Amino acid sequence: MLEFTPSTPLTLGVELELQIVNRRDYNLTRGASDLMELVHREPAPAGEIKPEITEGMIEISTGIHHDVDAMLAELASIRAVLLRHADRLNLGLCGGGAHPFQQWPDQRIYPQPRYRLVSELYGYLAQQFTVFGQHIHVGCPDGDHAVQWVQRLAPYMPHFIALSASSPFYQGVDSAFQSSRLNCVNAFPLSGFMPAVADWAEFNAYFDKMRGFGVVESMKDFYWDIRPKPEFGTLEIRVCDTPLTLARAVQLAAYARALAAWFQAEPRAPEPDQMCMYAFNRFQACRFGLAGNLILADGASCSIAEHVLATLDTVLPYADHPGMRAALVALGEVARKQDGDAHWLRQQHQARGSLSQVVRLACEQWAAQ
Repeated sequence: MLEFTPSTPLTLGVELELQIVNRRDYNLTRGASDLMELVHREPAPAGEIKPEITEGMIEISTGIHHDVDAMLAELASIRAVLLRHADRLNLGLCGGGAHPFQQWPDQRIYPQPRYRLVSELYGYLAQQFTVFGQHIHVGCPDGDHAVQWVQRLAPYMPHFIALSASSPFYQGVDSAFQSSRLNCVNAFPLSGFMPAVADWAEFNAYFDKMRGFGVVESMKDFYWDIRPKPEFGTLEIRVCDTPLTLARAVQLAAYARALAAWFQAEPRAPEPDQMCMYAFNRFQACRFGLAGNLILADGASCSIAEHVLATLDTVLPYADHPGMRAALVALGEVARKQDGDAHWLRQQHQARGSLSQVVRLACEQWAAQ
C-alpha cells in the first residue's frame, strides 16, 4: 500500500531537465558524467543537480518553496554552480523541450541501474527519450486532495503545454509542432492521463492491481501527464517543455499554484465529460500552441489563448503575494501576444538559417535570464 506523506498545501518545487551541448557546433554531447564528477567535488548547492536518462541531459531541482521569488533565487544559484562547472569543461547548457538537430542513435544511456533497466525494457525508445521537460510539484494535504486536484487539473493541461512549448525542431527539421517533445512521451505504454479514481483508497487499489499484474513496480513507472507523488506529498505536472528561461519556469509554477489554490477554495467534482476531449485538446496544444482550438466540457470551443486569459482572470485573486501576481500577469502577456519560446526559436532560425546558431542563442538566453 502506498502511503501519502502529507505536505503543506500549495507549497511548490520544480525540476528542470537541461541540454548539455558542445561549443563547436552546439550538438548534444555526452557530458553528464563529467559534469556530475565536478558537482560531487564540492559541497552540495541548494536544491539538487543530478543526471538523467542519457548523457546529454542533466536535471536541476529546487527545495520546497512558499513563494516564487525565493524559488527563482534558488534556481539562479543552482544555475550559477552548474554554469561554472560547464565552463570548465567547455560545455553549454540550455533549455528547450528538444534539441533541434541531435540524432537519437548517438545518445548513450547514463550508467545508472534504473536507466539501464528502462533501456532494456523500452529499447530505442529510451534513447529517443532524450527530451527535456519541466516538472512542477504542488503540495497536497493528503492523498484524497492529490487525486481530486489531479482530476480537476486535466482541462488545464493544454494551457501548460502551450505556454511552455519550446520544441518546434526535432532531428534537424521543423516538426510543425509547437511542442514535439510530448510525441516522444506518447510512445510509452503508461503515458497519457491517470485513470479516473475518486480518492486515495481507490488509487491505491488501482496501483496494487497494476503491481500485482507485474506492470509496474513503483510510481516512477507511470509516465502520466500529472501524477501523485506520495513520498513528496505532492501532485506532479509533467507536460511542460523545459522553458528557455528560469523566469518562464517560475511563472508556470505560479500558475499551477494559483489553480490549486482555487481548487482548495472552491472544491467541486471534475466535469463529467472532461476526459472525452482530453486527447484532442492535448494534441491541439502540442501542434498549434496557444492558437490551438480547445473543446470545453459543455461542447463550446475557443482558442487555448482565450481560455488561458479567462482562467488567469479567475485565479488572479488567489495570487497571494506580488511575485505570484507578476508571474501570472507575465503569462497573460504571452497568451495575448502568442510569442512563446517556440515562436522565438523559429524566429532565430529564420533570421540566421542555422540550427547550431539557434542552440547557441538558447544557451545565452538560459545563462542570462
